[in-house]
Amino acid sequence: MDIAKACEAFRVLLEEQQARIANANEEKKDFSNMDAITVGIIDGDGIGPLIMAQAKKVLKMLLADEIADGRIILKDIQGLTIENRLALGKPVPEEVLAEIKSCDVLLKGPTTTPMGGTMESANVTLRRELDLYANVRPVSIPEEGIDWIFYRENTEGEYVLGSRGISLPGMAVDFKVTTDFGTRRIAKAAFDYAKNNGKTRVSIVTKANIMKKTDGKFTEICHQIAENYPGIAVDDWYIDIMTANLVNPAIRGGFQVVVLPNLYGDIITDEAAQLQGGVGSAGSANIGDRYAMFEAIHGSAPRMLAEGLQDYVNPSSILRATVMLLRHICRQDAALRLEKALDACTVNVTGDATGATCEEFIRQLLTLL
Repeated sequence: MDIAKACEAFRVLLEEQQARIANANEEKKDFSNMDAITVGIIDGDGIGPLIMAQAKKVLKMLLADEIADGRIILKDIQGLTIENRLALGKPVPEEVLAEIKSCDVLLKGPTTTPMGGTMESANVTLRRELDLYANVRPVSIPEEGIDWIFYRENTEGEYVLGSRGISLPGMAVDFKVTTDFGTRRIAKAAFDYAKNNGKTRVSIVTKANIMKKTDGKFTEICHQIAENYPGIAVDDWYIDIMTANLVNPAIRGGFQVVVLPNLYGDIITDEAAQLQGGVGSAGSANIGDRYAMFEAIHGSAPRMLAEGLQDYVNPSSILRATVMLLRHICRQDAALRLEKALDACTVNVTGDATGATCEEFIRQLLTLL
């Protein structure tokens, strides 16, 4: 009886995934021809409101004229707090999702995911509901010859059904989903970036020697897409050795664009960000054809608040994400101003009293804009 129920639950999941692909909308939004762009601002949990306050301050300075004449609208979206989500039993409450869908792009603070239970991550829900299929994370360490950009598939893999596995007596089973459609579009996004930005190498990272059906499909389709980009070299790596390669000075400078499934991308981009200066130093973009969401790479850090370290939060990651947002909406000059200011800022925020405060960092940054 337990196995029969599990099989029925699995059938429902398979039908939902088939419907997801069948109903996908690939119409792309052109930000260069829009009269007005609405930027949704979501504070999030933990340190989220603290770093988002600084990001809003920077946006208002950089886009002051366009905000004044209505070409840019900054829209505060309430209700995506852990307290409200737990009270309603929803990772993203319906009324909050409706507000989010009224925006063109989002700048989002970190949101807490409860441990255990069945409530999925707010980010996983938003990536699915907004079809944000490409998670894009750049890492740059110029003095070491490192200029990486990671294209992580964002709507499939282990995460799409991560909260809907099946439990039997003495056994639990989770699922991993890889589709032709989902793999083709993340591969195309990675190769398009390489082609449009003068990159000559794309590295495919999987565990296809073990996950032969899912990762095997991912690898095969990426190579099919690569045939349309004859000037770009392609190589394959397994995720375990790739994590070692990123800390190997002898070869890591050769990597350029990396494309990989969801879970591996989540893990390895944190490693890459740590090499750059910590997860507080890297921004993250979640991009689809209709919507896009930009956020800090790190979590909500409730420990910092519990330890009274709120004055020492580092806004660098959300501000790097803000650079990516500005580029996405075709505000290249504003993006370059902020990026140069971040690169020139000498205030060192460490996350504790050994470094500067967030306020000291922002004070210098604003003088550099």
